[in-house]
Amino acid sequence: MVGGNFLYRALSKRNVLLVVAHPDDESMFFSPTINYLISRGHNLYILCFSIGNADGMGNTRKDEFYQACAVLKVPLQQVKVLDHPDLQDGFGKVWDHELLAKIIEEEVSSHGIDMIITFDNYGVSGHCNHRDVHYGVCQLLHNVSERSVEAWELISTCILRKYSGPVDIWLSMLLSLRYTDGMTHCLLNEHPQKSFHAMAEHSSQWVWFRKLFVSFSSYTYVNTLRKIEEVKQS
Repeated sequence: MVGGNFLYRALSKRNVLLVVAHPDDESMFFSPTINYLISRGHNLYILCFSIGNADGMGNTRKDEFYQACAVLKVPLQQVKVLDHPDLQDGFGKVWDHELLAKIIEEEVSSHGIDMIITFDNYGVSGHCNHRDVHYGVCQLLHNVSERSVEAWELISTCILRKYSGPVDIWLSMLLSLRYTDGMTHCLLNEHPQKSFHAMAEHSSQWVWFRKLFVSFSSYTYVNTLRKIEEVKQS
């Protein structure tokens, strides 16, 4: 369904934690979700597990991350970016899922989080850090005996849909009609220009191929989220 009763809870705001791997993940992949949450008054927290220092620009990218979140109207006191020695950015950098789960659980407890949103097990681009973050969330769900928090994953699409731009809005809406159980939701970006402005704040990454990506990526225009029902073991 498109939006529908996603995040509905009678007369109350949801406390939502978006979990990403790198600065710019929020702007490149999750901006439709962020805009949806903020525009409807939910309390959004963002946890980023690395400062993206694979290119040696960690501190710069950390500052850019905060600037992008400001453009997306996420309160900066609800944004956290880590620089943990065991969670460094890069292909081939394996992140411990138990460590990720522990850190996520601390955020959940600190902020009364009742919903987590993150990557699926492919992580849009297949990046190992994206996939590890997904499995960290799954590990948390496995560790918590009483499911007081629900988790949703951003569905990865095939390459043709990934680069179909706003055309994928219609494809996503049509495909979402197959699901009537409330386990899948299609969220449209009501302000796609905000995605461009937010990504532009990542000036160290704002090179020609990322400009093309943001222009033609379906993730600029629509997110399809699926509820994580069965805990996947890594």
